[in-house]
This record gives sequence, structure tokens and C-alpha cells, in this order.
Amino acid sequence: MKTDSFKLRHIGPSEKDLQDMLHTVKAESMDQLIYETVPDDILLKNPLQLDEAMSEQEYAAHLLELAAKNSVFKTYIGLGYHEASLPAVIQRNILENPGWYTAYTPYQAEIAQGRLEALLNYQTMICDLTGMELANASLLDESTAAAEAMTMLYAGRTRDQKKSECNKFFVSEEILPQTLSLLKTRAIPLAIELVIGNHETFEFSSEFYGALLQYPGKSGEVFDYAAFVENAHAADIKIAVAADILSLVTLKSPGSFGADVVVGTTQRFGIPLGYGGPHAAYFATREEYKRNIPGRIIGVTQDTNGDRALRMALQTREQHIKRDKATSNICTAQVLLAVMAGMYAVYHGPNGLKYIANKVHTSATILSKTLSKLGFTQLNENFFDTIRITADADKIKTLAEAKQVNFFYPDATTVSIALNEATTVKDLNTIISIFSEASGKEAVVIRDISKEETSISQNLARTTDFLTNEVFNSYHSETELMRYIKKLERKDLSLNHSMIALGSCTMKLNAAAEMLPLSDPQWGNIHPFVPIEQAQGYQELLSKLEDQLTEITGFAGTSLQPNSGAQGEFAGLMVIRAYHESRNDHHRNICLIPSSAHGTNPASAVMAGMKVVVTKATDEGNIDVDDLREKAEKHKDNLAALMVTYPSTHGVYESAIREITSIIHDKGGQVYMDGANMNAQVGLTNPGAIGADVCHLNLHKTFAIPHGGGGPGVGPICVAEQLVPFLPGNPVISTGGDHAITAISAAPWGSSLACIISYGYITMLGADGLKNATEYAILNANYIKERLNGHYSTLYSGERGRAAHEMIVDCRPFKANGIEVTDIAKRLMDYGFHAPTVSFPVAGTVMIEPTESEGKAELDRFCDALISIRKEISEATKDNTNNMLKNAPHTLAMVTADTWDFPYSRTEAAYPLSYIAENKFWPSVRRVDDAYGDRNLICTCEPIEAYMEEA
Repeated sequence: MKTDSFKLRHIGPSEKDLQDMLHTVKAESMDQLIYETVPDDILLKNPLQLDEAMSEQEYAAHLLELAAKNSVFKTYIGLGYHEASLPAVIQRNILENPGWYTAYTPYQAEIAQGRLEALLNYQTMICDLTGMELANASLLDESTAAAEAMTMLYAGRTRDQKKSECNKFFVSEEILPQTLSLLKTRAIPLAIELVIGNHETFEFSSEFYGALLQYPGKSGEVFDYAAFVENAHAADIKIAVAADILSLVTLKSPGSFGADVVVGTTQRFGIPLGYGGPHAAYFATREEYKRNIPGRIIGVTQDTNGDRALRMALQTREQHIKRDKATSNICTAQVLLAVMAGMYAVYHGPNGLKYIANKVHTSATILSKTLSKLGFTQLNENFFDTIRITADADKIKTLAEAKQVNFFYPDATTVSIALNEATTVKDLNTIISIFSEASGKEAVVIRDISKEETSISQNLARTTDFLTNEVFNSYHSETELMRYIKKLERKDLSLNHSMIALGSCTMKLNAAAEMLPLSDPQWGNIHPFVPIEQAQGYQELLSKLEDQLTEITGFAGTSLQPNSGAQGEFAGLMVIRAYHESRNDHHRNICLIPSSAHGTNPASAVMAGMKVVVTKATDEGNIDVDDLREKAEKHKDNLAALMVTYPSTHGVYESAIREITSIIHDKGGQVYMDGANMNAQVGLTNPGAIGADVCHLNLHKTFAIPHGGGGPGVGPICVAEQLVPFLPGNPVISTGGDHAITAISAAPWGSSLACIISYGYITMLGADGLKNATEYAILNANYIKERLNGHYSTLYSGERGRAAHEMIVDCRPFKANGIEVTDIAKRLMDYGFHAPTVSFPVAGTVMIEPTESEGKAELDRFCDALISIRKEISEATKDNTNNMLKNAPHTLAMVTADTWDFPYSRTEAAYPLSYIAENKFWPSVRRVDDAYGDRNLICTCEPIEAYMEEA
């Protein structure tokens, strides 16, 4: 046994398991199974050209070498990114804890109450600080959130505004540059006209539907927007405000001066810079927009017993579910980072946040006064943390970098300095020494910053309370917070307990060796806009990852910028759009999408300004090639693209895929391949081999970034040669192709810190390991298929009867027994498992994907559970709903209650199979009532008065 082989640790089945499993699936060898599963004409003839696999020890040493190439300066660039202090108790117990980072999106609320409570805390924090009524459970980054505000307000225009073609959106010239770039990306395909200008001189007209303001502005100046907002509302113009979350501790909330939407990032609340991400953005608005707000909302409801429970509220209003009627394709969040930011507020409480904010502001005020004494002019009148100094920028830059300090230089005569939570008195004196040397004057030494000073006028200062809820006033010692975090963790089922066999979502092992570098400050403390030479470790790693992904996909180039799968879809389509426009094919705007596609596909196409034409599926679940050919011919003059998932969403390698891509190319279109199922291709075939032109990759699926309870995700795009020139750019740091489209995400390389995980996964597996991972994913899926044969029906199979890496199991026949697919999902909780994907892509089914990470013993436990549940289904009747499936899940409180009014035993309810007793997981609530929560929408923690009344 090669104990230094990462492949041995990542892939679940042993050599002995392999022979037993091949026997079960009736295959002589792995090669035979692959031959019977994957069409021969798309199999790769040569192995992937990747470096030899590293052991975990070699990789750890390699990462240390790369990290040493990063120069961690004291950085005061700002522009939406600031060094923050991550409390060790949060780092150790959340960021580094698989109980938190391996959890799935909380669609099964009964086994996700801990995450849901943490996210409810986050939403409450956002509502309190912004002064808004409703917040979602996070978005991707500040710039994306601002773009979502622009499009939400656009979709919400009044009937008269739509009739008058009211399509102008005012953007303050104080907006962050990366946000402006992303707004342009989103505005162009929707024919929204951006008007950038000075809010103080802007004149309102009926052509405008909305406006976006920065608070404080990118210069650091804090403006009084009250009159602007009042005038805008008088003209029926809605206002979005991008606000710095820490500044809202001391500044008047945007809600108090009339904002309709408030967006921003919570990176300042303890989240590492990570060269740009991942960070949790926030989005808050008025309750009237509850059915238009993008992303997820956590709400309070009750369970079967009438006890308080949490769940994702208004699930069907997630915009992407509306497909081609959607106004947003957002289908993920930054849950792990939102949980951390929320815990930061829980740990510090309102008084702690005031201390931190006041320290930052006092430091900036004292620095401003001290530099003025040295003869420098400070330009900002009202500011929170950022001052602007008139000086020779080149001279200051040279002196600053010599002392390992970064400022921001807007022009040749201005130096911008944005202070942060980590700024100390020593740091302030270093800054002063730089300017002292530049001026030739003796430095003034700052002794302490204990006495609060302010540079915020009274009419801009916050006077209202925030974070008054009990949760923000209870856990301020490390002991208390550690126990609170553990209490929540115990309510959640994650991969550290049992397999999560989610079809399409690929919940594979997130190896500790891949995760460890995330805690290293040499990776965590790099600002995304530092000079490239200070991030050479990152540059080398990200460049190598791009090359690895380019090789794996069989393409010519890669952009890591999109920070979710849905953003990758949008990026890919915008690159296709730019390609067509470069050839004067501006009219090409038809996107063909199979009926089985993910809901994000049509939503992304609409966002990219395309018209969706749906193609049919055959009874076998494949693309109807004749219908596709007919529609491609019909729309040949305007055909822009086909969006196709491969293997199909039905878990089948369609043998006609090369014919399908040829049909599109013959009509002048490009083929976009949704990379959701790329983990069934790596090393065996690739998008280039099937004839695609662009694909996005879900690094949080195929390439082992953990789901984190619903994020972070990374969705890079890989493209064929003709599309390379159009890969996305960034307005601050040059990225992308020669004819780059504007930004897709705020940071140049998106969520760079998370990309380290995928780099480790590929580097330690190597070409053979990656291929083996795909083969074992296929083996594991077919093993489950055979074990369930005779108990459940698999809905679709390939031409030789094989499943791909996942399969759809039909639960619709059980309606005759009064059992719905939801009942099976809830009953699985009693067996210690998270349900597979429910009712997607076919209602009344479950889609099972075991991944290569699970060994035979776990697969057998899962199959035994489903077979046992099948026996329970056969004993159920439509007339009697008092059965184990309808009453599932069974909680500890139920099973230990003095009375037991059910026609089956407590043991049958809680311990139906013997393995459960060794590692019992208890759902913390009974089945939640979704409808009750939607009728009584509560999306924040109860005020402290409610607890006082209860007491």
C-alpha cells in the first residue's frame, strides 16, 4: 500500500472492494465498464499532459515555497477590500471545521437548523446595520450585488415606465471601479443605459428608473445623500446604495435616508482578503421586493409539533427557477463566509463593533491631523477610514514600498490611505515616517489612539441602536462562542457524518491537505489590487491552475474570474456574444436549450440578452436530435449558441453529442457546455473532444472546493482558441484577452483563495489519479444502480444499460401507497443520510450521485437504507397516513417522550437498521411547515423584548 499516494486517500473503494463491485455490476474490468458507459468516439486517445502527482507531504512543501513568493505588505489600498482580524475561535471552529465547510445547501431544513440559525443571525445583522426590512443570506461579491440591485429595480419598473422605455440608470462617479465595470457587463445585453456622473449636479428626468450611490464614496468622502434620495423618489426613481458594512456602525444607515436597496461586502467582518475572495456580499431591501430579491432568504416557520423551526423561505421565488422568465441566475451564495461574518458580529456584539469602528475612524482622524502638521493637504472633509493626501504619488510610492507599505494612487498628485481593523499605532507611525521622509521634516510620533476623535459631521452620524437581539449580546468569551458554534454544528448533517449522494451537486471529499493553506496568512492577507510582483506565489499558482484546467477541458484558454457556476454560465455566454459581435454578427441572439437543462441555463441566456428556444427530449431522456436540427435550421440566421450539459442532466452519456455540436457549428452557432457533470469526463473525455467551444467548471463540485452549506463556489470558464481574446478583464489589474469583455466578478481572479483547493486536488492526483477518480465515480453510481435493482426503477440509462456518474430513481409509483418523494427524503434522515437531489430534473424522483470518495461500506449502508425504506413503502397504504414515512423525521424528543402514539415501535422509528446505533444522527426538529413560514414571513432574529416577555 503506497501510503504517500494521495489517490489512495481520496478514492473510497479499496482494491478488494473493486473486484467485489465489478462482480456486482457484471463487468470483468474497469475498462469494460467504461467501454459500456462512455461513447467510444469521444474517449481520449492520450492521457492528460499534467505534472506527476505529488504526495501530500510534497504538496505541503510546494505550497510553502509558493507562499514565500508572496510579499505581505501592510496594505491601505481600500477600494472595498480591507485587512480584517479573524478571531481564532471562528477560524478553528468554522473555517477549519468539516462540520461546517462540508455541509450542503439547507434544502433539507430538518438536518440544517444550525446553519440556518447562523444565517438568520447574518440576515439580522445586515438588516440592523443597513436599516432595511429584509436581507438575503448573502451574494457573491459587492459588485455582483450592485448589478443585481440594478437589474432587480429594472425588472420592477412601473407599467408606465416600461411603456415609456425608461431604461437609464444613474451611477455615481464615486462608485468603485470594479463595480462600474461589472455594471457595464450586466447593462449592455439588457439595453440598460448607464449614466455616470456627479450626484450633486445630476438632474432627474423621466428616462431614469434608478440610481446607485457609494457610501462612503471610493475617495473616502462621506456624502449626505438625503436630499438626493428625496428628489429621486419624487421623480419615481429608486435608489440603491453600496455601503461599507463597518462604517455603518458609526454612520447613519442608508435605510434611514430612504434607500430602496443596500448592498456591500461583509469581508471586513473577519474574512481574509485572499487575493480577492471568497467573501460574502450582502443584499438588503424593502419587504415589498421579497419576491424579486435575488438569492436565498432564511425564514422562521414551525414544525409538525408547532415548534419554532427555520428553513429557506419562498424557495420557489429563487429567480433562476423561473428559467427564461428570471431576472437573475443566482443559485448559490457564500454561506460559509456569511456564517463567519455573522459569528464575528455575535462574538464582538454591538459594543465590540463600536470599539472596532471607532478605533479605525479615530486612527484615520489622527493620521489626517498629523500629516497636516507635516504640511500635507488632506482632501476629505467627512470620512470614516480613508483620507486623500495631496503629494507626489511616485515619490511616496517608492518610499512606501521600501517599507513594505501599499497605498492607492488615484493620480500623480494624490495618495489615498484606507485604514483598517488591523492598523496599529506602530503602523500609523510607519505611515507618518514615509511622509516625513518625503517632506524632509521631522516625524511627529503618535503615542496612542485611546481618545476617540471624529471627522463625521453630526447630521451623518448614526444615532440608532443595532444588534439588540439576545444572540448578539451573549457569547463574548471564547468559551461561550465555542460552545454556541458547537451547539449549532450538532444540528447539521455534513460529510463528516455520512455520504451526501446529491445528483448534480457532487459532494466529494474535501481533503484536509487541500484545505490547510487557507489558514496561512501568506495566502490570506493579500489584497487583490496589490502590484503583481507582490503576489508572485498567487500568480504562479493561478497560472498553473489555468493551464491544468485548459488541458483537462481540451481547450485553449481559461479565466478563473467567475466566482460561481451561474456566473461562469453568464461569462461563457457573454464571451460568445462578444465573438459574434467581433464578426459583425450582432443579430445572433437565439440560444437553444434542452428542456432538461438546469434552470440557471435559460436564466443566464436571458441575462446575456439572448432569446431562449427550448428543444425537446426523447422518452429516453436524451436530446431529440431531429427537433434540435429542425430548430437550428429555423433559426440559422440568428443562432448564437446551444447550451448543453454533458453527460446529460439525466445521467447519460448521449452518443449523438458530436452530431449535436456539428449541427450547431454548421449553422454558425457556438456550443456552450454546462460543466456541472464534468466530474464524469475528467481524464476520459472532455468538452473539446465532444465539439464544445466554451464550458464553465464548478470547482466546488468536480474539483473539490467544499460546498460550505451553500457556498463558496468558483465557476471558471475554459474556451476554444477563437474565444480566448474575449476572456473577462478587470479595470484595476489587467486580466483577460486582447479584446476582453468587462468584469464578471469584482476581483481580477475571482475567489483566488478557494482556487488553492482545486490546485491541490489536481496537483496531488495527477493525470492517472484524475482519470481514476472519474472511473470510480462511474463505478460507484453503477454499483448503487445494481444494488437497488428490483427495489427501485432507474429512469434513464445509456445504450448499454449503464448509468454515468449519477442516476435518476423513479419514486412516482409509490403514490399508489400514499408516499411522495418528500417522504422518502425525510425518512432517510432517520437512517443518518441526507436525501439525494429531490424532484430534479424530473418531478417525483431522486437523483443519486455517490462520487468517487465513498467506499463500498458506505455505499452499502446507503443502499441498505433505501432498500429498508422500500419495504416500509410497501407496507404503507393511501388510507393510513400514520406511518414511519409520513411522520419522518423522528426527533430525540419524540422518541424519548413519555407517550408514544404511533403504530410502530420507537426502535423502528429511530433505529431501523443495526448500523445506525453506532453513529446516530438526530434531526433537531420535526418536518417543517413551508407554507406557514411563507404566510408569516419572518427573516430576522426575534428582538430581545420577545425573549424578555417569554422569560
